[in-house]
Amino acid sequence: MKITICGSTAFILEMEALKKQLESLGHEAEMPPVSFVDGEGKKWDTVDYYKYKKSQPFEDASFLNNHSQRIRDHFDKVQWAEAILVANYDKNGIVGYIGPNTLMEMGVAFYLNKKIFLLKPIPDLAWKEEILGLRPVIINNNFKMMVL
Repeated sequence: MKITICGSTAFILEMEALKKQLESLGHEAEMPPVSFVDGEGKKWDTVDYYKYKKSQPFEDASFLNNHSQRIRDHFDKVQWAEAILVANYDKNGIVGYIGPNTLMEMGVAFYLNKKIFLLKPIPDLAWKEEILGLRPVIINNNFKMMVL
């Protein structure tokens, strides 16, 4: 199966491990990049970029252009896939965190009729109803539950 891994950039290392695990099971897998070159030619490690962007004002045009392109690039990966796997690990004291970007990716997958899998149960967030409406399958880290 072709699977795109989605989740908070804070989970990039966990997503890298998930990608290897999925590939060892015979799946093709895509994920956000571990490193990239921004619009100004600067190479970034994704973990460092995540820390940097948290310190920047939202009005910074160079940051916004780069972020917009990264969102589009990941939407392309969602379109490529047959399914997405949401790496919803714990973050900010929230068990099974799903943030705004991941919710957008889930919405794209839903619109494109892709299967949506969650590693963990749906967190108790203000947008839980929207997540439920996307009809994800909670696999509780059991990859055998990932069937189309």
